Amino acid sequence: MASHIVGYPRMGPKRELKFALESFWDQKSSAEDLQKVAAELRSSIWKQMADAGTKYIPSNTFAYYDQVLDTTAMLGAVPPRYGWNGGEIEFDVYFSMARGNASVPAMEMTKWFDTNYHYIVPELGPDVKFSYSSHKAVKEYQEAKALGVDTVPVFVGPVSYLLLSKPAKGVEKSFSLLSLLDKILPVYKEVIAELKAAGASWIQFDEPTLVMDLDAHQLQAFTQAYSELEASCSGLNVIVETYFADVPAEAFKTLISLKGVTGFGFDLVRGTKTLHLIKGGFPTGKYLFAGLVDGRNIWANDLAASLSVLQELESIVGKDKLVVSTSCSLLHTAVDLVNEPKLDQEIKSWLAFAAQKVVEVNALAKALAGNKDEAFFSANTAAQASRKSSPRVTNEAVQKAAAALRGSDHRRATDVSTRLDAQQKKLKLPVLPTTTIGSFPQTMNLRRNRREYKAKKISEEEYVKSIKEEINKVVKLQEELDIDVLVHGEPERNDMVEYFGEQLSGFAFTANGWVQSYGSRCVKPPIIYGDVSRPKPMTVFWSTMAQSMTDRPMKGMLTGPVTILNWSFVRNDQPRFETCYQIALAIKDEVEDLEKAGITVIQIDEAALREGLPLRKSEHAFYLDWAVHSFRITNCGVQDTTQIHTHMCYSNFNDIIHSIINMDADVITIENSRSDEKLLSVFREGVKYGAGIGPGVYDIHSPRIPSTEEIADRINKMLAVLETNILWVNPDCGLKTRKYTEVKPALKNMVAAAKLLRTELASAK
Repeated sequence: MASHIVGYPRMGPKRELKFALESFWDQKSSAEDLQKVAAELRSSIWKQMADAGTKYIPSNTFAYYDQVLDTTAMLGAVPPRYGWNGGEIEFDVYFSMARGNASVPAMEMTKWFDTNYHYIVPELGPDVKFSYSSHKAVKEYQEAKALGVDTVPVFVGPVSYLLLSKPAKGVEKSFSLLSLLDKILPVYKEVIAELKAAGASWIQFDEPTLVMDLDAHQLQAFTQAYSELEASCSGLNVIVETYFADVPAEAFKTLISLKGVTGFGFDLVRGTKTLHLIKGGFPTGKYLFAGLVDGRNIWANDLAASLSVLQELESIVGKDKLVVSTSCSLLHTAVDLVNEPKLDQEIKSWLAFAAQKVVEVNALAKALAGNKDEAFFSANTAAQASRKSSPRVTNEAVQKAAAALRGSDHRRATDVSTRLDAQQKKLKLPVLPTTTIGSFPQTMNLRRNRREYKAKKISEEEYVKSIKEEINKVVKLQEELDIDVLVHGEPERNDMVEYFGEQLSGFAFTANGWVQSYGSRCVKPPIIYGDVSRPKPMTVFWSTMAQSMTDRPMKGMLTGPVTILNWSFVRNDQPRFETCYQIALAIKDEVEDLEKAGITVIQIDEAALREGLPLRKSEHAFYLDWAVHSFRITNCGVQDTTQIHTHMCYSNFNDIIHSIINMDADVITIENSRSDEKLLSVFREGVKYGAGIGPGVYDIHSPRIPSTEEIADRINKMLAVLETNILWVNPDCGLKTRKYTEVKPALKNMVAAAKLLRTELASAK
């Protein structure tokens, strides 16, 4: 009975990689310094897995930025704008693709399936010359081997790589990415040959796109790819790994018939229907990598339940062919509970982070082989029972209030055009009003103040004074820049979800439960363990303070229920929508308190609405129905004159535009600049949008400062498809991660562009 881990977090237990990367990017340390930190992290991860008894230990799941970008580097698929002339791809080209540089923008970044991780989207076309240009996978295999650990090198599989790519600028949108399969397979063959020569005996191809809705042509590509690789892989054991959902019946048939594949990995946490397919017929003599330990949440595994599933599977595939695994890479969970000394002991007993999940996988493998650790299993059973019966999990009043929501669809009393008229009479905004998304740069000073206040090193009075000064500075800056609708800059907030979770009941927080979002950026998701309610107002104090500093409208800033849900580790003992409705009621209380306090513009961010969308179309309608309903619950009680904004980032919205309209917000600001204005195409295709809309006019994820002309050009593109009277001008996203030296000139140019176009529009009349 063997054990396997699909992949492991790379940031390190205390975010060592994050700090090493940022130091390197700021030119405070050398490439060698960065490589040293990375090598130490890899070595400790491999040793940890080996010490726990793991048989199949992954390598090449480490990345300096992203595993898809690593594949792009391996294939030499560098877009021409980065001026790469062949040879081994080094940090300069690699990080330019990820982050842009002084002269060219970064490649597009988008969500990795339905997770909060982002990958760098390959830009491909018929003219790309693929060549083996990064030997990272082989180097890491050899590095582990030198430490005495024989690993399984892991790759993004060739078909998933192409299906996750996009046609490069200038390439026909209809270009078939799969037509490049014959061009990339020779590179995969070269890597495989090198790994064989280095002594590898197993290799893993991640093909997560197999859980998507694929057509016959796409499924055929898998058959073609693995037939083509079969000869190169002879003498190697090949795992094809899937995750994040059920594998549909047709895809399952294709998968288990692939040539030259030794074993198949399945997510049996989110893919419960896959179990029926396995029971209905699994190929004799093949390995089954059973993903029963959840790679996407932090709850301890119900070991007894998992063991009984494994025993059932054992009777189908045989003892020597069943491998216990994680449901997906542990990249999507926190690193190690050991670093949580302050976490409540009872709640802690209910949890397992990546390091604990490695132990769980191995405990299950040993139990199945007849070496059950009775003490470990009985402690697990006790923790499961304590979680079910704990009084801190259930709040009767919240349960009742959420149940009472079912009868209504919670719409505002009048339609959006009537409301916008009423709001304009009150707000008196110019045409093409300017605003920002919410956060302003968070300086070292500011972060230190928050930390010291939390650690009780400074008094509440000192803390409030320092935050008030910061808000005042941000308000004055926006007035100087002549921005129309202001924000307070959120200096009191660490994170847009954590800040609210800390003030809601039913949430727990970690000190080091960081999870990689993209590059060096990590998030620390709260843990929702019980029923959610709002004991007292959360933002009214700061919003009213900020409004008192200016005559211009000041936005109240809230995070919406769906985003709080999707960016938290959510309890797995009730349906997600029930938890979401509870959060919506808490936010509704806050919206109404802000309105009573005189705040006339309230933004309820739903940055993560799109990312919660199930991977399969058949499940979209149900999710969108409760997600959009949750948003409407938050603001259904406000007056017509109160303007409700929402913000969404990073998304391909074209397929859910009708749900966005159905949210019935007065104004929506939306990430747009980094995805080549894909968003605008939906309006070109004739979708009528009557509410206010602000597609981002510049990319805040890059340090580049756009010129006035460039921004004006972007706004003109928007005016070609959107009515003048509904268009807003704003950046793509919050400015928290940028420096003031970047923010000031960028916003100055943004306001100048809006004014330039107002003048042009007025003279055209």
